[in-house]
Amino acid sequence: MCRNIKTLFNFDPPATDEEIRDAALQFVRKLSGFNAPSKVNREAFDTAVDQVAAVARRLFESLETTADPKDREEEAAKARARSAERFGVKQPA
Repeated sequence: MCRNIKTLFNFDPPATDEEIRDAALQFVRKLSGFNAPSKVNREAFDTAVDQVAAVARRLFESLETTADPKDREEEAAKARARSAERFGVKQPA
């Protein structure tokens, strides 16, 4: 599950609220061991996702860097190339 959590800081364009929430969801899933919580745990699970997303957003707003923002498309292409090398999958042209 945690492999799905991607670096979100210092990208151009910046991470969206949806991307941050998706990462928070993956994090809470990993911590709780639930992919989908039971009815009795749903409220606690959803509250945790909301809180983690809020903390992540505050973290991004407080971080500083002198590095140039990374280009999303370039980073995605690099990730696809690493995956192809690792798993031997041919990349689409």
